[in-house]
Order: sequence, then C-alpha cells, then structure tokens
Amino acid sequence: MGASRPTNIGLVFDRHAEARRQTVMLLDRPFDIAPDGGTRYDGAALADLVHQASNWLYAAGLRRGQKVGIVKDNHFDMLILTAAAARIGALPAELAPLASLASVQGMLRNLRPDLLVASTTMLQRAAKAGTTLAEPGIRTIAVPSLDPTAPEAPEGTIPLSDLLGSPTAPVNFRPDDEPMIITHSSGTTGVPKLVVNSGSTILGAGARMETIRFPVVASRRTDVVGTSFTYAHARSVSWTAGQLTLAPTALSIISDPSLDNAARALAEHRPTTLEACPNIFQRWEELADNRPELFEQVRLYVGTFDAVHPRTVRKFLGASKTKHPIWGQSWGQSEVGPVCAAFFTRRSIAKTDKPTSVTNDIGWTVPFLAKVRVVDPLTGRRQPRGKPGILMVSTRARCITYLGEEDRHTEKVDGEWWNTGDVGTRGWLGRMRLEDREVDTIPGGSSIELESVLLDRLERAIDVTLLGVPDQDPIPVLCMRDNELDPADWKRATEDLPPLAEPLLVPWEQVPRTATWKVRRLELREQLLGTSAAVGTGRWT
Repeated sequence: MGASRPTNIGLVFDRHAEARRQTVMLLDRPFDIAPDGGTRYDGAALADLVHQASNWLYAAGLRRGQKVGIVKDNHFDMLILTAAAARIGALPAELAPLASLASVQGMLRNLRPDLLVASTTMLQRAAKAGTTLAEPGIRTIAVPSLDPTAPEAPEGTIPLSDLLGSPTAPVNFRPDDEPMIITHSSGTTGVPKLVVNSGSTILGAGARMETIRFPVVASRRTDVVGTSFTYAHARSVSWTAGQLTLAPTALSIISDPSLDNAARALAEHRPTTLEACPNIFQRWEELADNRPELFEQVRLYVGTFDAVHPRTVRKFLGASKTKHPIWGQSWGQSEVGPVCAAFFTRRSIAKTDKPTSVTNDIGWTVPFLAKVRVVDPLTGRRQPRGKPGILMVSTRARCITYLGEEDRHTEKVDGEWWNTGDVGTRGWLGRMRLEDREVDTIPGGSSIELESVLLDRLERAIDVTLLGVPDQDPIPVLCMRDNELDPADWKRATEDLPPLAEPLLVPWEQVPRTATWKVRRLELREQLLGTSAAVGTGRWT
C-alpha cells in the first residue's frame, strides 16, 4: 500500500481524513447504519464511521480471513461497511438488494459467509416468502430499514443497536495480492456471479486513472459531484478512491433514484458533474424535460455500466447551460474494470434521420490500462477491421475468480485475455464499437442500435428492449409514458428498419431489472414469451 494512493479500501477513508484538502459528502437521507448521524459528513466523520463499523463487526465475531455478506437498502454506507470489514482483514461481499430474492439467496449460497449484515427489509422479504436469506446458523446483524413496517430486528438476529460502543477492533490489513473485496455481476441472465478482486486489481490497476487530474473529465476542486448508482457495484469502489483523492467541493449521494427524490436531491445540491447508470438517466429524461434547471450547471455527465441511447444524451446536454458540456461514456465490466472511453458533445450527438446510433461508439481503450482484440467466436482468430466478433480484454485489473463458480471464470480466460461476452468491431484508428451482448444478438443487426433508433423516433417511449428469438423476427418490448402506442407512430418509426414483430407494451415498473437497472432479458423473455430460447449461445455470460 503506497503512501500516496492506498490500494486497500479499508485505508482509503483514513488517508482522505489525513489529507490537507478534503471533500464533504452530502446525503439524500441518513445512512442506515447511522440513522441519527445526519446527512453531511466530512473526511474525519467518514473515517470515524468506518472505525466504528469495524468495531461492530469484530464484536459480532468477524475475524481476519472470514467472509461477511452485506445486503441492505442501497446507500453509500455499503462502502463504509466494506471498508470496515477490510480494515480487520475480513473479506466483504457487497450484494445489492435485488428484486429477485432467489438471486440474493443464490449469491449467499455461493458466498457461504461467516457473518451476514442485512437490512430488516431484506430479512422481512425472506420471512414473508417463508424462507431465510442465508443458511441457518449464520450470525446476522440486522440493520434498521427505511420500511416502517419492517421489524426492528427479527428474532435470532443481532440488532445493530446492540453493537454500538463496541471496543476498538485490531487493524489487520490483508496483502494487496490477496482477495480484498467481492462484488457481483449484473445478473442479466440469471444469478449474479461473485467477482473476487484483490487490492492490486480493483484499486491498484482499476482505479489508477480515477485519481489523475485529466483536463475536463477529472473532478475539479470546485465541482459538486453528483452520483446515483448501486453502491454494491465494483464501480463504487474505484469511484470512491478517485473522488477522495481528487477532493472536489462536495459529493452528492442520491441513493434513491425515483423521480421525486432525485428532483429534491438535485435541487438541494446542484451538481456540476453527474454520474449515474444509463437507465437511471433514461428514467430521468422526464426531469430533463420538465425541470431542466436541475442540470443547468452540469459540465460533465458520466454514464457507466451499460450502453446509453443518443436521445438520453441529447436531452441532458441540452438541459445544461454551460458552454460546452460533455457526456463521457465508459465500457468495461466488473471483472476487468474500465476498458474503453468515448465522449460526446451537443454537435456529435445531433439528431439524424439515419437508422444508426452514435452511442454504440465506445471510443478507444484507456491508455496504459487495457488492450482489446476482436476475435471470431468459433476459431478465436482475430477479425479484420470492421468485422464483428467477440471482444477480448487484457488488463492488470482483471478479477481473481468467481467465488463458487471457478469453472465459469476459467471458461472466459485465454492466457492474458478475458472473454467479455460482448460483440463489437474495431474501426478506423482503433476506435471500438459495441454491437450487443453475445447472448442478446439478433439476426442481421445490433439490438442496442435499433433500440436507440426506436427511442429517438418514439418520443413518449421510456424504454425499448428487443428480444431475439430463434426463427422469428425480433420482438420489441416498449415501455411508454402512458402505456399506449399509436399504430401510425409505430409504422413511421419502423418503416426503414429490418422486420420486427408486433410490439408488446409493458409498464416500466413490470420490467425485471438488475441492480444497475439493466433489463434482465432472460427473465423478461420467460415472463412474456414463456421461453428462454435466444439467438446467442450465452456461452460467455
């Protein structure tokens, strides 16, 4: 662990608290683990909360080398608990409170934790389903929940309040090359995989670029940095390390991305940079339309985790009153960290009648961090420029393994190269273009691109998903603001596109999603079509 940039999450908050310049964290609601702590934390207060949480975990019996599962309502205190566990040498696993209880239980079976930290919301969900989150006998700390109907602490659990004021726990960091943290994949095709990273992979390599003061894209001293994503994602680890190093004026945490709460949080703390999941931005388009003043100071938007659609980028760049706002898009995976980056301006994102999507462009590989090659999925041979193939990545940020599913990890490794399961092409001067997930491919085109085109042409569409089904035209699933579609609008939108099946209208709330709001296409296909059959093989999911 270097003196200037720690590579253990358990040390990141301490190092920031010792820095000459610090930031302040502004919350949309108090932390679940500190409900009386207010909504404003400086560096010293964040570090102190990490220390307290370490004491709680140690008092509950967690020791060096043991695993702790953390599954609670979405908030930044997921990172506080993660840092607390790493501080005493334990191995924390951040698990998002997914809508699918079976998926959470599946992850916990693979994890086999020695201690579980769970919100009373999650514990109550399991109890109502006549089951438990984890196997019987696992010690469980119950964290108070936002849900007023949830019990304070179910029978057999340890109320967090019982651990307050615990004695100081010994500090015992693990070496940088040992497992330090477990996050999980999106789970678009089933139970999410548990992604194991060391300090060297996720912070030593994966977060290195986050801490450099690049012009335009790095946080400035004067920035108010807004963020809304799942804090159980690997992205939250590198984001935290980067922001606490760069120390902007403030970090605004929007744990609940619902329209009303987001509008309130954005109004209270007007961001100058704003990062969120692309599908959260997509849901916030109504805010960009109706409350553009919330985004008028934003100079930089950042979309991570998933492809973003041009209409979304256009709306938010248009809402900004800064002179030259930028939209940054990164492509990568939890398993390998950031790989490519692209940037869009008002001019580059201008609307066109052509049935293409500029945001399929994922830019160039991040210098000195990653390499990409495009290969034939059958032979493994490199594809010529312009011909689609599987995207393989080489990076020092690659994860160690999938806990409990080591064979699936091995299946994706070819020497130094990692099979992302994404299909793309290499263009002029090495610029990369994303086509689809291999499992989500459709005949003769890119589902991501066609979804973007349809969103551009259907103004009242909130979301569009194309489902590839063998021996059929792709099936469009539309989420409309009023759940209605004018047949004439549909005809105009599709007249120059490849053949599509009749669209299915589904309310946005009924579409199954991951913790980063990606559509769980396999589940949606089974829900609407009664089949799991897809065009792609799904071999590298």
